[in-house]
Parts: sequence; C-alpha cells; structure tokens
Amino acid sequence: MALEIQQFTSSDPDFWSRVDALATSDAAERPEVREAAESICRDVRTRGDAAVLEYTRRFDRREDVADIDALRLSPDAMRAAYESLDSAARSTLTQTHDRLVRFAEQQVATSWRITDELGCELGEQVTPLDRAGLYVPGGKASYPSSLLMNAVPARVAGVGELIMVAPTPDGAINPWVLAAAHLIGVDHAFCIGGAQAVAAMAYGTETIPAVDKIVGPGNAYVTAAKRYVFGTVGIDKLAGPSEILVICDGQTEVDWTVLDLFSQAEHDEDAQAVLVCPDADYLAAVRDRADQLASAQPREAIIRQSLAARGALVQVDDLSQAAAVANRLAPEHLELSVADPDALLSQIRHAGAVFMGRHTPEAFGDYCAGPNHVLPTGRGARFSSPLGVHDFQKRTSLIKAGPEAAAALAPLAGHFADVEGLTAHAQSARLRGGA
Repeated sequence: MALEIQQFTSSDPDFWSRVDALATSDAAERPEVREAAESICRDVRTRGDAAVLEYTRRFDRREDVADIDALRLSPDAMRAAYESLDSAARSTLTQTHDRLVRFAEQQVATSWRITDELGCELGEQVTPLDRAGLYVPGGKASYPSSLLMNAVPARVAGVGELIMVAPTPDGAINPWVLAAAHLIGVDHAFCIGGAQAVAAMAYGTETIPAVDKIVGPGNAYVTAAKRYVFGTVGIDKLAGPSEILVICDGQTEVDWTVLDLFSQAEHDEDAQAVLVCPDADYLAAVRDRADQLASAQPREAIIRQSLAARGALVQVDDLSQAAAVANRLAPEHLELSVADPDALLSQIRHAGAVFMGRHTPEAFGDYCAGPNHVLPTGRGARFSSPLGVHDFQKRTSLIKAGPEAAAALAPLAGHFADVEGLTAHAQSARLRGGA
C-alpha cells in the first residue's frame, strides 16, 4: 500500500497553524487514563503489597505469582544474566556504560561558598538523593538502554540506593535489562510495572522501599501515575511519544534520511517523524523511497501508522525558516543534516538533543554517544532539559552572618518585614542587629 504522510509548504495560507498542529498530544491527559491511574495509586497507597500483587497478576498475566517476594529479582539473577551474555554483548554494555559515565562526570555540581562585602558567608551545599526509583519499560518493548541512561547519572551523583521496577508480562524479562542492572549496581529490583509500580515506589509498601525520585519512561498510565504522585516524590519528566525533526538541505543521502525518520516512527503508532527541507524534489524523493523501504522493515505496520497519523514532510523557504519551525515545535530529537550544522545551530533555541551533521544519526544518541537519551517531549524542550546528574542532586542554601553582617542586614530584613506586616520577623532580625 502507498505510504501516507501529510505534506505542506510555507506558501500555504495555514502553514503555521499546520506546524502547530504537529505538536504532540498528551495521552496521559485522557480522562479515562488519568482516572484509572489515580485509582490504582490510591489503592496501592492504602493496601500496599496486596494491591501491587493483585494488579500485577491482572495486567501482566502473572496469576502464577504466589506473593510479592516472588516478584523480587535477586542480585544473583542479575549477575547470572550478565555472565550469560556473550563477550560481544558484554563489551557493548560496558563500553556504553563507560561512555555515559564519562559524560555524566562533567555534570557533577559541587558545593561552594563566598564571603560578601559585609563578611557574610553565602553558598550552596550539594548533596545526592538518598534513594531513586528506576522505571524500565517491559510491555510492547524492553529497553536496557533506558536503564543505563537513568541509572548512570544517579550513580555518578552519588545516590545511596537504586530501586528498579520492570514489568514482566507472562513472566518474560529481557536478559539485557538484568545484565545492565548488574553492571550499574542496582540495589533492589522487582518484576512490577504500570501505575502500581509508580505508586509502590512513591508511597512505599511492606516490601518495596519508598524513593525520593522516580525516573524512567513508560506508557500513558505510567505517565499519569507519575503526574499524580509528584509532590510526594520528585519525577524526571512527563514523557510523551518519541519525536524526531530532521532539517535537511536536500544533499543528504535519501536512504539515510528515510531511515532516520523510521528510527522514531518504529517506536509506536503515536511517535512522530517530521522532515523539514527547502527542496521540493528532495521531499518527493524521500516520500517515494520511504514507501519502498518501509516494506523491508520488521515494524512496517507501526511505521506506516505512525507516519500517517503524526508524520509530515514540510517544505520551507530556506534553512532559517526551517530553524523557526524547529523552535516552534521544540522537538525531542533534532537532526541538522546540513553542510554547516554549527552555523544553523546558532538559530536553534529549543530542542531536547541536537544531532549535528549528516554522519550523526539520532540512533547514536539513543545508545552510545554519551549524552542522556531521556529528553523532554511534547514541546517540553522550551523549558526543560535532558536527564542528568543534576536531577539526582539537591542544593541547600547556606547563610552565615557574624555580628557585623547581622548589623548591616537587620535594617533591610526589618524594613521588608514591616512592609509585609510580619512583626516577629522584624523583631527577630532587629535583635540580631543590636536594636
């Protein structure tokens, strides 16, 4: 069947409204999803292990599980999975792990202090979280790379304990996930997923420890649950369907561009792949070649559905207008497949990750380049950043005033307190100033 994908140009009178219409919708906001996830969270908070066990039996088809302890993954099981991999697989895991660590080490914040002109010491004490929860998908797909991406910055930050949850529908679990868990040193792991796993980590149960922050992607129910428990715990972000926007000058090999678009479209039917280019002939060539190459893809049906529902080929006047489109959409992944990506980068303000040049496919970032692949979606790059070490560190403000600094600060604090009608504040400040 012919490939379906919308196409429009900058000469269309509704051009910008069509660009805006490409923005990702949030499936987790659907009322039925939100209500179901919140109901599960409340039940887990009330009934603990019993509720987690009940939902796991139902949703993961694990009627064979006798009790919650049967859902625990032992360190021995994780070690055995790592040792069972062949040497090439272990090498891929360890090389990727090491590259992620080297990048993450550049992000570590450190405590600092200064002494100002009044002699007042000011600063920040940086400390890691005590415990982080790692959600690893395990339904339609299982991504050991996501475990590494979430766990490495936590470990580099110095987080005390890592708790991993991974659903195991019908009892199956990807051995690469277990091997990665061993490599990173996960402290506790459980075969649970969905909203019930998010709630268990947020509130704690008789068996599953409560964490300080929950990170990792999941389906709409997982995202809705993370939204619900936020405030009780921290979360990384509300992840939506994966996105790629490719800006091309029309000179990249057509097959390269087609497969880069497919690399996101194959995730699921809600993923988005958009090509922006000033060359009409190139856009036509990509459409024709995509139709041919899709037939050879194992996930052909998903790719075709994704492109038909949310994909687009967009013709613009020039690369500057292409950059304007990218900034409007603030995509999760942005490829600058052009002759001079550095020049175009200066016009980019909003993107989760930028892949610069024709030889830098988004797939490098997904796995092994070094930067984190946990990125803002749904235009979230306008105000948020990739997951990093900073997400697992806290900053505590420090203030130390001696007698001279107190004498100088007291009138300022006292005046503000008077204006705001907070008498005790004013008195407390003025006493330190000798008033």
